[in-house]
Amino acid sequence: MIDQINALLPQTQCGKCGYQGCRPYAEALAAGAADINRCPPGGEEGILALANFLGVAPKPLDSGCGAHKPAAVALIIEEDCIGCVKCLGACPVDAIVGAAKHMHTVIASECTGCELCIAPCPVDCIVMQETPAESLSLAGRLKPLRAELAKSRYEMRSLRRAREEAEKAARAREKKAALIVKMQSAAKL
Repeated sequence: MIDQINALLPQTQCGKCGYQGCRPYAEALAAGAADINRCPPGGEEGILALANFLGVAPKPLDSGCGAHKPAAVALIIEEDCIGCVKCLGACPVDAIVGAAKHMHTVIASECTGCELCIAPCPVDCIVMQETPAESLSLAGRLKPLRAELAKSRYEMRSLRRAREEAEKAARAREKKAALIVKMQSAAKL
């Protein structure tokens, strides 16, 4: 059931619902711990889909979670970017590329419009750019495919970050073990 609910969500991974991504929100919905009207990116269409699936009455979007906005993607004003890399860690789908002390850019086709990259930017060089009207009909037809791609990118990023954390912890354990051996050797002298 959780997977079915998750498939109805837009996969922006924005956290505006109060959960750390679409799947945690889907888990809360399945458990009856969350209401169907907490997803601003899904808007009325998403609320109706959730209501139909869960067999409950639709309700207006919870304004405490934000407002539904037109489709948009992040845009980095490249000449203002200082290469601080703070936006890289904020993007839940790795749609921003760049390196420390070098300009960054957004891969627009991968951006979910979550807006999570805006707040950490110290020079305010990230703005949201509305999706052009002529591409909205195509975007509507591609919505399920884009959501699935965003979900895959989010899952891959989560796995990579977990692997990096595990590797970091393993290196710390190795350093600690080496230090203990060194201290024991020094104590014997």
